[in-house]
Amino acid sequence: MRLADVVGPGTALGRLAAEADSRMELVARIRALLPEELRAGVAACNLREDGTLVVLSPSPEWAARLRFEGETLLAGCRSFRPEAARLRLRVERKGSRDPGT
Repeated sequence: MRLADVVGPGTALGRLAAEADSRMELVARIRALLPEELRAGVAACNLREDGTLVVLSPSPEWAARLRFEGETLLAGCRSFRPEAARLRLRVERKGSRDPGT
């Protein structure tokens, strides 16, 4: 069961839950595009309104490894989110998991 199913879809909490569900699904789909040994390098992700796929990695080392998979990630993302136009890899800051910025 998804959180968005529990709270009212028209409420602010419902919209927030739907956004959280959407991001969790995006992370799962992006990880599925990668070989198993690279999946842990995706901490979070978001697809911005301007078409930028932002992938958050837990360390600079993970970001560097994922950079080699950039075309795979972007092409794979386009298969289910055609508006994806570019990729931006970011390193997670301690205590932050918001790839939207």
